[in-house]
Order: sequence, then structure tokens, then C-alpha cells
Amino acid sequence: MGVLVTEQTSVSGDRWERIDRYLTDAATDLFAHDDRLGGSSVSVRFDRGVAHLTGTADDAKEVRLVRDLCGRLDGVCGVWSRVRVGGRVPTILDLGCGRTKQYPENIGMDCKPTPAVDVVTDLREGVPAETGSADAVFAVHVLEHIIDFLPLVDECHRVLRRDGVLHVISPWWRYVNAVADPTHVRYLDVQTFKGICDRRDGSPRWYPLHAACDGASVFADLMPLGPDDPEPDSAHLARFFA
Repeated sequence: MGVLVTEQTSVSGDRWERIDRYLTDAATDLFAHDDRLGGSSVSVRFDRGVAHLTGTADDAKEVRLVRDLCGRLDGVCGVWSRVRVGGRVPTILDLGCGRTKQYPENIGMDCKPTPAVDVVTDLREGVPAETGSADAVFAVHVLEHIIDFLPLVDECHRVLRRDGVLHVISPWWRYVNAVADPTHVRYLDVQTFKGICDRRDGSPRWYPLHAACDGASVFADLMPLGPDDPEPDSAHLARFFA
């Protein structure tokens, strides 16, 4: 279960190192003793509480199982995957990447050219990708720079495959870095993602795979829902949202 932080605290680098070591041990034990993971070629490493999945899988169900089980470990902020499913290299979009992509092979998109940017574009005008073409979309420290970011969130829903994931990181509204940068025009909380998932105006719907706050940033892993997919279970939502 993710950590819901209610006080203005952040985790030090030394503590993150210890947390990552704990999570690595917990995941190793999980893979060794959960029969459902027997023979899996998916591996996981942790970096500041984020689980990074790599390796290969026969199908998306295997990746989802590993994701869900790793996401239940206390202290996990998010679960990111670049697993090859059925031998296919995942297509991953990195929105507003600036000079650094989350993974080198991601397709970087930003409004200004840098060595990391593959597509120069104004994301306020949409995401230049085909519908259902992406396995994952990163929006890391992006939404806080856009006054009305919901159209961009809707665009992410459009370009993702049905089993794809939108990964968001944004400064937590109570942390000093959220207000120290004058280019930040929006402030987010874990509850913001509850609002995104609860939109009832005919907008695209999301399933929250994970949501957390580490005292400095808020994290969310969101999976697109189709018009006929059921609503998330209330017990699942209670893991993340008040």
C-alpha cells in the first residue's frame, strides 16, 4: 500500500537508500515465494521508491500481476514498466522531457529542442501520436506548468493502449518547491488524481493503479478505462484517496 503523507516532510537521500534496500529485499522474497510469479522473466529494481520493471513477459496479464504485487509493498510510490511483451519493444512517450528522458529509449516531446527531444511540439495543442499507439506516457513535472491540464490528460488517454499507463509526477502542493518555481501555475495533491478519475462530464475515465506522496512530490499511475469498463472498486480507491 502506498504512503499517504499528511505532514510537510520529505524523505532524505540516505533514507531513500534504506527504503530502496528494504523494497528490494521485499520484492526478492515476493518473487521467491509467490507461486504466481514462478518462472517470470520480469525483474524489478527500486529508485527512490519507484519500482522499475524490465525483462520479458508472454502477455500483458503477467506484467499487470507483477505491477499489482509490487505496488502493494509499503513505501512504493509508483511502478514503471518497460517490459517487452510478446517480444515487442514498448512504445513510451516522454512529455515535457526537457533535457532528460525517464528512459533513454523513450520518445521525448517538448516545446523547445534539446538533445533529448525527438519531437518538438506544444503539448497544450495535443499529443502528436496515433490513437492507441503508446504503451506508456510519462508526464513528469509537466502538469504543474499548464493552467488547464485536463485536455492534455485526455490526450494521454487517447494515445494509450487499453492496457497502457500514464505516469505522473508533480510537486506536492505543501512542499516548498511547488511554490518556489514561478513557472508553476497549478498545485497538485494525491486527491487531484481522485478528481481526475471521478470526472463525470463525459470525459475519458481512468483507473488508478497507484497514487502516493513522498512529502515532496505526488505520484500517480493511471490506466485508461473504456466506456463499458466497470468503475474501480471502492476498496481499491480507499488505498489511495480520502
